[in-house]
Amino acid sequence: MQLSISGHHLDITDAIKQHAEEKLSKIKHHFDHLINIDMILEVEKDVQKAEASIHVSGADLFAKAESDDMYVSIDRMVNKLDAQVRKHKEKINNHRK
Repeated sequence: MQLSISGHHLDITDAIKQHAEEKLSKIKHHFDHLINIDMILEVEKDVQKAEASIHVSGADLFAKAESDDMYVSIDRMVNKLDAQVRKHKEKINNHRK
């Protein structure tokens, strides 16, 4: 799994990077065929935005979340991606039977 984290109007600290990696490892437990994850963290005035796109075998998944705290935004975005990955995995398994 290749992970790239970039920031717009934000310096990516080690704490933010570590938090994002820990949360994204949850997704890897559900689906092993993650190829690449591109995460963009952005600050606009008082709004902290987190968005990510995941390239998995057979699909590209995207999620975005906003809040007033970057850690909360990352958590919400990862929860959305987790739901999409689980749905994609179920879809693959159902079509193969």
